Amino acid sequence: ESGHDENITFDRMQAALGVSLAAQVRDVSIALYTAAAAGTVNHGIIIADTKFEFGHTAEGELLVIDELLTPDSSRFWPADEYQPGRGQPSFDKQPLRDYLDHLRQRGEWDGDSTPPPLTAQTVEETSTRYRDAYRRVTGSPLPDGV
Repeated sequence: ESGHDENITFDRMQAALGVSLAAQVRDVSIALYTAAAAGTVNHGIIIADTKFEFGHTAEGELLVIDELLTPDSSRFWPADEYQPGRGQPSFDKQPLRDYLDHLRQRGEWDGDSTPPPLTAQTVEETSTRYRDAYRRVTGSPLPDGV
């Protein structure tokens, strides 16, 4: 479905991009994730998963073309609360997902049209998670007005 993230196998990526480009995307993705995970674990955050979006120049140079390693594109878990075998607390946009899922289940939003306005509680819960992740990674609170 257009406009939605989709997990694909490496074989499918190779078929779409060719062997060389698929290998380059794989290698860059692993390098980006490895470097980020090594840095955030020292700040008490596990990067449980993430996505990267790539494009290329007219000359074929690979580019990262969208946000990366944010709570919108990744699942960050607090390392001090991690327990195998259960759902994990996270710093991502789960309150937003939960709110929209609730609206879909109640038939108040079809999931495709423009979503309704968010509640103040949903905005605050999501913002609190993002600010906490920022503070843990940088050691400082998010500047006012951001």
